[in-house]
Amino acid sequence: MTSRDATSYLPLRETVDHRIRRKSLSDWAHILAFGAIGWPWLLRSLSGGSAERRAAVLEKIGLPQDALPNLGSWKADAALLDIIAETVLERRPETVMEFGMGATTLVIAQALALNDSGQLISFDQHEEYVALVRDWLWEHELEADLRHAPLIATSKDWPGRWYMHGSLPERIDLLIVDGPPWAVHPFGRGAADCVFERIPSGGVILMDDGARPGERIIARRWRKRWPDFDFHLEKTGTKGTLIGVRR
Repeated sequence: MTSRDATSYLPLRETVDHRIRRKSLSDWAHILAFGAIGWPWLLRSLSGGSAERRAAVLEKIGLPQDALPNLGSWKADAALLDIIAETVLERRPETVMEFGMGATTLVIAQALALNDSGQLISFDQHEEYVALVRDWLWEHELEADLRHAPLIATSKDWPGRWYMHGSLPERIDLLIVDGPPWAVHPFGRGAADCVFERIPSGGVILMDDGARPGERIIARRWRKRWPDFDFHLEKTGTKGTLIGVRR
Protein backbone atom coordinates (compact mmCIF):
# COMPACT_ATOMS: atom_id res chain seq x y z
CA MET A 1 0.00 0.00 0.00
CA THR A 2 1.87 3.04 -1.24
CA SER A 3 0.50 6.17 -2.77
CA ARG A 4 1.83 9.63 -3.40
CA ASP A 5 -0.40 10.89 -0.57
CA ALA A 6 0.15 8.07 1.94
CA THR A 7 3.86 7.74 2.51
CA SER A 8 4.32 7.30 6.26
CA TYR A 9 6.45 4.43 7.50
CA LEU A 10 3.54 2.82 9.35
CA PRO A 11 0.73 0.97 7.58
CA LEU A 12 -2.74 2.46 7.57
CA ARG A 13 -5.08 1.45 10.36
CA GLU A 14 -7.94 -0.82 9.43
CA THR A 15 -11.49 0.48 9.54
CA VAL A 16 -13.45 -0.99 12.42
CA ASP A 17 -15.72 -3.71 11.01
CA HIS A 18 -17.92 -5.98 13.13
CA ARG A 19 -17.27 -8.80 10.67
CA ILE A 20 -13.53 -8.84 11.44
CA ARG A 21 -12.48 -11.77 13.58
CA ARG A 22 -10.54 -10.75 16.65
CA LYS A 23 -6.97 -11.98 16.88
CA SER A 24 -6.61 -15.16 18.91
CA LEU A 25 -3.88 -15.78 21.48
CA SER A 26 -2.13 -17.89 18.85
CA ASP A 27 -2.28 -15.01 16.37
CA TRP A 28 -0.75 -12.63 18.89
CA ALA A 29 1.94 -15.15 19.81
CA HIS A 30 2.96 -15.48 16.15
CA ILE A 31 2.93 -11.71 15.60
CA LEU A 32 5.08 -11.02 18.67
CA ALA A 33 7.50 -13.87 17.92
CA PHE A 34 7.98 -12.98 14.26
CA GLY A 35 8.22 -9.29 15.10
CA ALA A 36 11.05 -10.13 17.49
CA ILE A 37 13.01 -12.23 14.97
CA GLY A 38 12.09 -10.18 11.90
CA TRP A 39 13.45 -6.79 12.97
CA PRO A 40 16.65 -7.08 10.86
CA TRP A 41 14.55 -7.39 7.67
CA LEU A 42 12.29 -4.53 8.78
CA LEU A 43 15.34 -2.36 9.49
CA ARG A 44 16.91 -3.06 6.09
CA SER A 45 13.65 -2.25 4.35
CA LEU A 46 13.66 1.38 5.50
CA SER A 47 15.78 2.51 2.56
CA GLY A 48 13.43 1.36 -0.19
CA GLY A 49 16.33 0.65 -2.57
CA SER A 50 18.80 2.85 -4.38
CA ALA A 51 17.84 6.10 -6.07
CA GLU A 52 19.57 4.84 -9.22
CA ARG A 53 17.39 1.74 -9.47
CA ARG A 54 14.27 3.74 -8.75
CA ALA A 55 15.20 6.18 -11.54
CA ALA A 56 15.93 3.27 -13.89
CA VAL A 57 12.50 1.73 -13.29
CA LEU A 58 10.75 5.01 -14.07
CA GLU A 59 12.81 5.52 -17.20
CA LYS A 60 12.14 1.95 -18.35
CA ILE A 61 8.37 2.41 -18.28
CA GLY A 62 8.31 6.06 -19.31
CA LEU A 63 7.08 7.71 -16.11
CA PRO A 64 8.43 11.05 -14.81
CA GLN A 65 11.05 10.90 -12.09
CA ASP A 66 8.67 12.40 -9.52
CA ALA A 67 5.96 9.79 -10.19
CA LEU A 68 6.79 7.65 -7.13
CA PRO A 69 6.63 8.54 -3.43
CA ASN A 70 9.39 7.82 -0.94
CA LEU A 71 9.79 4.06 -0.81
CA GLY A 72 10.76 1.75 2.01
CA SER A 73 9.39 0.19 5.23
CA TRP A 74 6.01 -1.44 4.44
CA LYS A 75 6.04 0.14 1.00
CA ALA A 76 7.31 -1.57 -2.18
CA ASP A 77 11.02 -1.14 -2.82
CA ALA A 78 12.70 -0.31 -6.13
CA ALA A 79 13.82 -3.92 -6.70
CA LEU A 80 10.26 -5.27 -6.57
CA LEU A 81 9.04 -2.54 -8.92
CA ASP A 82 11.85 -3.39 -11.35
CA ILE A 83 10.96 -7.10 -11.28
CA ILE A 84 7.29 -6.29 -11.86
CA ALA A 85 8.05 -3.97 -14.77
CA GLU A 86 10.35 -6.52 -16.42
CA THR A 87 7.83 -9.33 -15.96
CA VAL A 88 4.93 -7.36 -17.45
CA LEU A 89 6.96 -6.03 -20.40
CA GLU A 90 8.58 -9.38 -21.25
CA ARG A 91 5.71 -11.81 -20.59
CA ARG A 92 2.88 -9.54 -21.75
CA PRO A 93 0.22 -10.98 -19.37
CA GLU A 94 -3.40 -10.51 -20.34
CA THR A 95 -4.70 -10.58 -16.75
CA VAL A 96 -2.72 -9.28 -13.79
CA MET A 97 -4.12 -9.61 -10.26
CA GLU A 98 -2.74 -7.82 -7.25
CA PHE A 99 -3.44 -8.12 -3.52
CA GLY A 100 -2.30 -4.90 -1.81
CA MET A 101 -2.19 -1.88 -4.11
CA GLY A 102 0.08 1.16 -4.30
CA ALA A 103 3.28 1.99 -6.20
CA THR A 104 3.10 -1.49 -7.71
CA THR A 105 -0.31 -0.60 -9.16
CA LEU A 106 1.08 2.44 -10.94
CA VAL A 107 4.00 0.46 -12.39
CA ILE A 108 1.79 -2.42 -13.55
CA ALA A 109 -0.77 -0.10 -15.15
CA GLN A 110 1.92 1.84 -16.99
CA ALA A 111 3.68 -1.32 -18.22
CA LEU A 112 0.37 -2.74 -19.48
CA ALA A 113 -0.29 0.55 -21.29
CA LEU A 114 3.10 0.23 -22.99
CA ASN A 115 2.14 -3.32 -24.04
CA ASP A 116 -1.15 -1.93 -25.37
CA SER A 117 -2.91 -4.99 -23.94
CA GLY A 118 -3.85 -6.62 -20.66
CA GLN A 119 -5.95 -5.70 -17.63
CA LEU A 120 -5.10 -5.15 -13.96
CA ILE A 121 -7.41 -6.12 -11.10
CA SER A 122 -6.16 -4.85 -7.75
CA PHE A 123 -7.52 -5.32 -4.23
CA ASP A 124 -6.94 -3.39 -1.02
CA GLN A 125 -8.59 -3.47 2.38
CA HIS A 126 -8.81 0.33 2.80
CA GLU A 127 -11.73 1.83 0.88
CA GLU A 128 -10.47 5.41 1.09
CA TYR A 129 -7.05 4.29 -0.07
CA VAL A 130 -8.53 2.66 -3.17
CA ALA A 131 -9.96 6.07 -4.11
CA LEU A 132 -6.55 7.73 -3.60
CA VAL A 133 -4.80 5.22 -5.86
CA ARG A 134 -7.51 5.57 -8.50
CA ASP A 135 -6.96 9.35 -8.56
CA TRP A 136 -3.21 8.76 -8.71
CA LEU A 137 -3.59 6.58 -11.81
CA TRP A 138 -5.91 9.07 -13.47
CA GLU A 139 -3.28 11.79 -13.08
CA HIS A 140 -1.04 9.65 -15.30
CA GLU A 141 -3.93 8.86 -17.67
CA LEU A 142 -3.96 5.22 -16.55
CA GLU A 143 -6.84 2.94 -15.61
CA ALA A 144 -7.23 -0.30 -13.68
CA ASP A 145 -9.99 -2.28 -11.99
CA LEU A 146 -9.41 -1.22 -8.37
CA ARG A 147 -11.59 -2.95 -5.78
CA HIS A 148 -12.12 -2.56 -2.06
CA ALA A 149 -11.82 -5.95 -0.36
CA PRO A 150 -11.92 -5.91 3.46
CA LEU A 151 -9.85 -8.47 5.36
CA ILE A 152 -12.74 -10.54 6.69
CA ALA A 153 -12.33 -13.83 4.84
CA THR A 154 -10.73 -16.83 6.53
CA SER A 155 -8.90 -19.86 5.16
CA LYS A 156 -9.04 -23.42 6.41
CA ASP A 157 -5.36 -23.79 5.48
CA TRP A 158 -3.90 -20.49 6.70
CA PRO A 159 -4.24 -18.37 9.87
CA GLY A 160 -5.12 -14.70 9.95
CA ARG A 161 -7.53 -12.96 7.59
CA TRP A 162 -7.75 -12.73 3.82
CA TYR A 163 -9.40 -10.41 1.31
CA MET A 164 -13.14 -10.74 0.72
CA HIS A 165 -12.50 -10.39 -3.01
CA GLY A 166 -15.68 -11.75 -4.59
CA SER A 167 -15.73 -13.07 -8.15
CA LEU A 168 -12.45 -13.49 -10.01
CA PRO A 169 -11.46 -14.10 -13.64
CA GLU A 170 -10.95 -17.71 -14.73
CA ARG A 171 -7.35 -17.03 -15.81
CA ILE A 172 -4.65 -15.07 -13.96
CA ASP A 173 -1.38 -14.73 -15.89
CA LEU A 174 0.50 -12.71 -13.25
CA LEU A 175 -0.28 -12.63 -9.52
CA ILE A 176 1.29 -9.99 -7.24
CA VAL A 177 1.03 -10.67 -3.49
CA ASP A 178 1.87 -7.53 -1.51
CA GLY A 179 -0.60 -7.93 1.36
CA PRO A 180 -1.98 -8.35 3.92
CA PRO A 181 0.56 -6.69 6.26
CA TRP A 182 2.53 -9.08 8.48
CA ALA A 183 0.92 -7.49 11.56
CA VAL A 184 -2.37 -9.18 10.59
CA HIS A 185 -0.53 -12.52 10.75
CA PRO A 186 3.00 -13.49 9.64
CA PHE A 187 1.56 -16.34 7.52
CA GLY A 188 -1.44 -14.41 6.19
CA ARG A 189 -0.17 -14.10 2.62
CA GLY A 190 -0.16 -17.88 2.30
CA ALA A 191 -3.90 -17.72 1.61
CA ALA A 192 -3.07 -16.31 -1.83
CA ASP A 193 -2.83 -19.93 -2.97
CA CYS A 194 -6.63 -19.95 -3.11
CA VAL A 195 -6.24 -18.55 -6.66
CA PHE A 196 -3.26 -20.65 -7.82
CA GLU A 197 -5.53 -22.99 -9.79
CA ARG A 198 -6.39 -20.07 -12.07
CA ILE A 199 -2.76 -19.55 -13.06
CA PRO A 200 -1.92 -21.26 -16.39
CA SER A 201 1.30 -22.91 -17.46
CA GLY A 202 3.89 -20.15 -17.78
CA GLY A 203 1.98 -17.93 -15.33
CA VAL A 204 3.93 -16.10 -12.64
CA ILE A 205 3.55 -15.33 -8.92
CA LEU A 206 5.51 -12.50 -7.28
CA MET A 207 5.36 -12.16 -3.48
CA ASP A 208 6.94 -9.13 -1.83
CA ASP A 209 8.99 -9.45 1.39
CA GLY A 210 10.08 -12.94 0.37
CA ALA A 211 13.16 -12.87 2.62
CA ARG A 212 11.22 -12.35 5.85
CA PRO A 213 10.87 -15.37 8.17
CA GLY A 214 7.09 -15.64 7.79
CA GLU A 215 7.23 -15.50 3.99
CA ARG A 216 10.01 -18.12 3.93
CA ILE A 217 7.71 -20.51 5.80
CA ILE A 218 4.91 -19.70 3.36
CA ALA A 219 7.26 -20.47 0.46
CA ARG A 220 8.20 -23.87 1.94
CA ARG A 221 4.54 -24.82 2.29
CA TRP A 222 3.72 -23.61 -1.21
CA ARG A 223 6.55 -25.74 -2.65
CA LYS A 224 5.06 -28.84 -1.01
CA ARG A 225 1.46 -28.08 -1.90
CA TRP A 226 2.11 -26.84 -5.44
CA PRO A 227 4.87 -29.01 -6.96
CA ASP A 228 4.01 -27.83 -10.49
CA PHE A 229 5.36 -24.36 -9.63
CA ASP A 230 9.07 -23.56 -9.60
CA PHE A 231 9.73 -21.12 -6.75
CA HIS A 232 12.93 -19.22 -6.05
CA LEU A 233 13.85 -16.25 -3.89
CA GLU A 234 15.23 -13.23 -5.72
CA LYS A 235 17.47 -11.65 -3.08
CA THR A 236 18.08 -8.31 -4.77
CA GLY A 237 16.53 -5.32 -3.07
CA THR A 238 15.87 -4.71 0.61
CA LYS A 239 13.18 -7.32 1.28
CA GLY A 240 13.51 -10.03 -1.36
CA THR A 241 10.91 -11.25 -3.86
CA LEU A 242 9.58 -14.80 -4.06
CA ILE A 243 9.07 -15.72 -7.72
CA GLY A 244 7.00 -18.72 -8.80
CA VAL A 245 6.47 -19.92 -12.37
CA ARG A 246 3.99 -22.65 -13.26
CA ARG A 247 5.41 -25.39 -15.45
